[in-house]
Amino acid sequence: MLAFTKATNTSVRFAIPKGSLELQTYKFLEEAGYSLSGQERSYRPSINDPELSVKILRPQEIPQLVEEGAYDIGITGLDWIYETSANVEVLQDLEYGAVSIVLAVSKNWEEINSFEDLLKKTLAENRPLKIYTEYINLSLSWIINNSYYRSIFGNSEPQIITPWMRKGSNEKVKLFLSFGATEAKPPEDSDAIIDAMSTGITLEENELKPICTIFNSTARLIANKNSLKTKKKEKILDVLSLFKGVVEARKRLHIFVNVKEENLQVLLSVLPALKGPTVSPLSQKGWYAVNTVIEKSSFLKILPMLRKYAQGLVVHSPRQVMSLEEVKIEE
Repeated sequence: MLAFTKATNTSVRFAIPKGSLELQTYKFLEEAGYSLSGQERSYRPSINDPELSVKILRPQEIPQLVEEGAYDIGITGLDWIYETSANVEVLQDLEYGAVSIVLAVSKNWEEINSFEDLLKKTLAENRPLKIYTEYINLSLSWIINNSYYRSIFGNSEPQIITPWMRKGSNEKVKLFLSFGATEAKPPEDSDAIIDAMSTGITLEENELKPICTIFNSTARLIANKNSLKTKKKEKILDVLSLFKGVVEARKRLHIFVNVKEENLQVLLSVLPALKGPTVSPLSQKGWYAVNTVIEKSSFLKILPMLRKYAQGLVVHSPRQVMSLEEVKIEE
């Protein structure tokens, strides 16, 4: 039976995301061997590791809170790390929660298929281009580095408009901070949006189309840089080891085959492995068992050889594949 504990003063403080990354994060933690209790009712669930304390937060907040030392480690999207310019150590691409940050406009604007098209349209109509987004900094950086924008406006920055701030000298292009329901803004309230897209269904349902991608993001494990200089570093490395194990396991298959002695070397010559297959003689003379971990992508390629030369094939999806000597953090 799993033992769940609450936080202690020496716990590694771990921030995990609510929202779009939430369910995928719970699944990932489970595959890593962690179990949460009470997350349905509390933002401070218990976890079956006495050296960790967990809090559930918005992914937008996690990078800065980790940078400031409120948490030792956290899971958030790469998009929010860049958006907040957080000075954190990015330990691992967790390879889930993939989204593209896209520029999107009304599907009815059939002639608009690029940022250049969009800007030409509003300039021809002698009015400012209005874009709503939650990603003010990512959007600003992308726009001012766009070659067509620079050819017209040079180094002049678009105007950024929030309820508490208005800055930027170029009133021909305006970035408005969105507080949600961003897809509802065009075409009445804005010409375009810059927002996260995973499947594209939400854009489709709101009669929008993406016309360019400005950033790609997945979930990342991040750490406070000062925490990596304390005794907490070893625990953080433990977490990193488990997470790396899940990332690798999702790409691998664990296979067992029985093979006759005369076919053994032929099979080994085509059988991929992490380092080398484990080969053991069976109780029946002239037969061997081969045990190895392969990439999922190679399984269908080698299946004809397995079918031809092996007997008794067993295939498992491993929970973790850990190459422990690779788990380190540069000083």
